[in-house]
Amino acid sequence: MVLAISGADIKYAFLCLMLSGICDLFDGAVARKVDRDDEEKAFGVEQDSLCDVICFVDFPIVILTSMGFNSIWHIAAYAVFAICGVARLGYFNIKTADINKPAKYFTGVPVTYSALIFPVLYLVSFVMPKEIFEVFVVLFVLTKAFFEILNINVPKPGKISYVVFSLLGIAMISIYLVVL
Repeated sequence: MVLAISGADIKYAFLCLMLSGICDLFDGAVARKVDRDDEEKAFGVEQDSLCDVICFVDFPIVILTSMGFNSIWHIAAYAVFAICGVARLGYFNIKTADINKPAKYFTGVPVTYSALIFPVLYLVSFVMPKEIFEVFVVLFVLTKAFFEILNINVPKPGKISYVVFSLLGIAMISIYLVVL
């Protein structure tokens, strides 16, 4: 967030967003390796959701605002996005309250998918006229918000998904470092 707000090259803020996504892929696996009681597990679930809100809801909003997308329409879209993200995480935490029986599906698109989706949005900004892209940002953010609260089952990543998502993240990071 500091990189975005400070006026540094915005690609570095997007790189941090992608790195947070890669780290988020493995935090649950690491937590499961640690011996914890039920209270500590429940605390970890809540702490993870708080981190998800900061990294994958607040951080994209800060980046887009720092890029100059701060009209009343953008701010309204960000508010909807934040409300949907928090509601989605809260609903998921309630739905999966049994910490000893992990869910096999997410309900709605996870907020953590922002780690790959928003960096792709940034790449689109290079090929789309600015006036059209300003409108596209609003539609994009609202669409992402809608899919977060949509009552659809999204499979939780399995072992192969961790590899695929990691490779996608590394590919995107490479594009950012080499091409941009």
